[in-house]
Amino acid sequence: MSGISPTDSVMAIRNAILQKNAALRDVAQTGTVGTGSAVGTHGATAPGGFTDALKSALEQVNGLQTQAGEAAASFERGETTDIAGVMLAKQQASVSFEATLQVRNKLLSAYKDIMSMPV
Repeated sequence: MSGISPTDSVMAIRNAILQKNAALRDVAQTGTVGTGSAVGTHGATAPGGFTDALKSALEQVNGLQTQAGEAAASFERGETTDIAGVMLAKQQASVSFEATLQVRNKLLSAYKDIMSMPV
């Protein structure tokens, strides 16, 4: 493992989602972009912005799913007897995937709302 526990990865994803959600809520309420936002003056995302955060979160989810698959395969081969560790890895992967689906659903909903606005 790379020194970061799966729990820390899930919590980092959760915190990133909460920060982006708060930023989106602020923009929706005030109609302006705050100082901590990743949106520039021309509407493009700044380096380290939402696109990078989303890509990083997806990579972490993929990593958790890979680790869970490897742990399950290792248990099935008899290389490990830690069923609790295998189940924990599976649950962490499942929770992170569900969080990713919720973010996707919110993004699609926001896109549909924006596209249905009269110009």
